[in-house]
Amino acid sequence: MRTRLSAAVAVAALLALVALPMVAAPVAGRDSARARHDAVVAHWTEARLRAARPRDMQVPRGNAFGRRTKPGSGGTVTGASWTNGGVILHASGKVYFEMAGSGWVCSGTAANDARTGYSLVLTAGHCAYDETNGAFATNWLFIPDFDSAPTFSCASTAWGCWTAQALVVNSGFASAGSFNTQATVNDFAFAVVGPGGKSGGTQLDSAVGSLAVATGGVTSGSSLYAFGYPAAGKYHGNDLTYCAGPISADPYNANLTWGMSCDMTGGSSGGPWLAGFNAATGRGTMSSLNSYGYSGIRAMYGPKFNASTQSVYDAANRATANTIVP
Repeated sequence: MRTRLSAAVAVAALLALVALPMVAAPVAGRDSARARHDAVVAHWTEARLRAARPRDMQVPRGNAFGRRTKPGSGGTVTGASWTNGGVILHASGKVYFEMAGSGWVCSGTAANDARTGYSLVLTAGHCAYDETNGAFATNWLFIPDFDSAPTFSCASTAWGCWTAQALVVNSGFASAGSFNTQATVNDFAFAVVGPGGKSGGTQLDSAVGSLAVATGGVTSGSSLYAFGYPAAGKYHGNDLTYCAGPISADPYNANLTWGMSCDMTGGSSGGPWLAGFNAATGRGTMSSLNSYGYSGIRAMYGPKFNASTQSVYDAANRATANTIVP
């Protein structure tokens, strides 16, 4: 039997929906999502891709949480080209987006998901949300396996491009106001990408594979591998680069984040830190990511994946619009 809402109840229900936090306008139907994907791909011309700058979060010397010594001095690799192939080569890639009127580049990696018809990409929070001006990135584009065909055209890359239907970040990052300690602790994000690739209809993880995400499980002294596409200094953004070695807490950031001896530069932000990495298969578990560095120090720092990371991951597995997770 049908029931009817009274006018008062209906208005209350409408107000409740309006008051729901966290989301922007939802993604419309499949046709409009495809049109939006095509528009973002068309937007990123070769000129725009080449002009994009690394969104480099480097803390200057003398900053309140800056340090003058590097962590993990027992590191085995502080920056080298990855030549072994495997899942990490295909699943990681470059992220392009616009923020505050400029084009930027970071790194990202396809993550395991629990969705049908969509895939997830892990990247840094500052590669998805402008923590200073309080706005989501726009025209967000992912090019996996950039190393295999480093050209500035989606049609000429190894697999093509995928675009974000939704970006999901933590409220601690979104409300930080600047790139401060609060931002570093919460500097992780997931992009929800629909079908893409060269045909426009390919699912990302089915094409290039994906890696698991874990919260916890690593401690000071654990050996991790960090990957990314550094594009500043001696690097040019065309080569998948890695560092490997023990991690340690950053004492000048209240031990709230991890550090690793590494010389990757801007452009590597958002690239994954893998625990239990198997160099033969290119598989490991994403347990942190490239977040920030200190000027003059050859080290990379990343957030400690925790319950907040899990909440963002869970929200990304159901998000249909840009979302800020409480």
